[in-house]
This record gives sequence, C-alpha cells and structure tokens, in this order.
Amino acid sequence: MQINLQKYYKPELDNKILIELSKKSDLKGLAHVGLYFTLLFLTGYMAYFTWGTAWTVIWFLIYGNIYNFVNAIWHETSHNTAFNSKKLNSIFFHLSSFMAMFEPTRWKFTHFVHHRDTYSTKDPYDHEILYGNDLKNTPKLLLINCIPFADIFFIKGHISFEIIQHAFGVETKVLKDSIPENAKKRSILISRIYIFLWLLIILFSVVIKSWLPILFLLLPIFYGKTMHRLVAFAQHGGLARNVKDHRLSSRDMHLNPILSFLYWKMEYHCVHHIFPSVPSYNLDKLYKHLESQLPKAKNGLIDAYKDIIPALMKQKLDPNYSIQIKLDSNETVTA
Repeated sequence: MQINLQKYYKPELDNKILIELSKKSDLKGLAHVGLYFTLLFLTGYMAYFTWGTAWTVIWFLIYGNIYNFVNAIWHETSHNTAFNSKKLNSIFFHLSSFMAMFEPTRWKFTHFVHHRDTYSTKDPYDHEILYGNDLKNTPKLLLINCIPFADIFFIKGHISFEIIQHAFGVETKVLKDSIPENAKKRSILISRIYIFLWLLIILFSVVIKSWLPILFLLLPIFYGKTMHRLVAFAQHGGLARNVKDHRLSSRDMHLNPILSFLYWKMEYHCVHHIFPSVPSYNLDKLYKHLESQLPKAKNGLIDAYKDIIPALMKQKLDPNYSIQIKLDSNETVTA
C-alpha cells in the first residue's frame, strides 16, 4: 500500500467506539483541575512556609514545574474537550492562558493551524512550534528553554515579548499570518489587559515589599519550565515537517503516572492529532484501540530523546533530515 504524505491518515476505528470516547465530562474535567490546583497550592504553601531557608528553592522549583503544566489545561480547554460545559471550558481557558502567558486569541488561531498543518515551514507557517523551524539553532534554543531563567536573557524570543509587542500595536509575523482582521483588535486588547495585570502584581509586590507575588504569579514560567518543555518538545521534535500524515510528524509516548496526569495524557500526541475531538482523559484508551495501526509509542522521555538528540545534531547539518518512522511493512512512502 502506498502512503501519500500530503493526505491525512485515518486509522480504522469502530464509529461506536469513537462516539463513546468522544464523550466529554464535567466531572472528569473538574476532578483533574481540582487535583492540579490542589497540588499547586500545597507546593506553593511549602515554598512560602520555608521562605528564607534553602528549602524554599527546592519547593519553588517543584511549584514552578507543576505551574508550567497549566499549559495542558489551556490546550484541552482550547479544544473545548476538558468539560462538557462551554462555560467551564471558557473560564479555565482564559485562566490557564493568563497563567501560561498565552494570549488566548493568538493561540486559538495558531493552534488550529498547528493541527491542520503540523510543523509547516511554508504557508501557512506553524507558529506554535516556537523553536522547531530553525533547525540549526534548535538544540541551543531547546537548552535555553529548559534552563531556569535562561530565556530572560533572550527575552525577544519569549512568548511574553510577543504580548508586549501586540499591546503596543506592533503587527508581528504571527499576527499577520494567523489572526483574521476581525480578531486582531481583540488580541491587542487582551495583550494590554495582560500587561496591566502584570503591572498590578509588580506594584503589589512593591507595596508589600515582598518578592512573593512575583515569584508565585509571574516568574514560574521562567524558573519552572524544564520538565514541561522536555515533554512538550517530544511531541514533534526531530520528526518530519511539511507533511499531512501525523504519524510522521507527531509522537506517542508512555509516561509515568505523575507526568501523565500533569500533561493530561497528551503524551499520546499522534493519536490526539488524528482525533482532536477526543478528550485527553480518553486518549490512553483510544491509543489501545489504534496501537496496531500506529508507530510504536516511545517508552518514556529517555526513550524518546534517544531518537531526538541525534536527530537534532543531524538536522543542524541537513535541515531535510527527519527521524525515519517505521510503519506497517506493507506501506511505502510517496512524496
């Protein structure tokens, strides 16, 4: 059987199973965000309780790394699959967007492009893979994005700088490429609201003469990003660009229960790209139904990076290189 890379791949799946797994649940969504924010509160309390001691550094790192996984809530609510209730999806979408420093209008539209044209370097450009298209610099940028506070020294490449640009009315490439004219004003307005809220947090810290509000609400994105960045980059790192077949551009992984919870099972990323309407809390079940039809999932982050790191080194020299994915023995690839 021939594979046309410019056609989307759909595995065989009983429609009854798809309908069942596509059911959304307020209870499951609330259980997840409830436990997530409970963990965030408890680790934040420990960081506060140990303030002034060496232990606070450890607790803030734990808090920050949990904090950054709010991105998983943003992602699921952007698909309107976290909850059955549209109102709950909207509330947590805007809350998690602010926490992650993701201006929601921009990311709603770019995420649509990301699903339709994953890892595209052409028109449309996949603006969601922020450090995946410049392959010569990707290893350096990945390292910067994993070292706490490192991206403050490269602030022009950080998502917060984009918000500042939009707030001042600068028409960035992402605004030109991805945001419809009738939505640009909303993106600019929300960017200005974000900056206003950031300034309020800073002002509050100055008034009470404490770094704590800034450390808890603004800086976690900079100091607690390591684990989330490693997991998120593994979604597509080293894989094929400019193809429609998501088996070649997206990766499935098995993660340990803690990471899987924090990431809301989005490690089954190829499955998610093929069936984006299935809530994340059902992705592991969906993967089991499709396992025989998809590339073998990586057994954790270490297993994934055994492929990714050599691929990044090769892509520095040859931008056309990508990890070769083993498909069914009867399938052949055509450009």
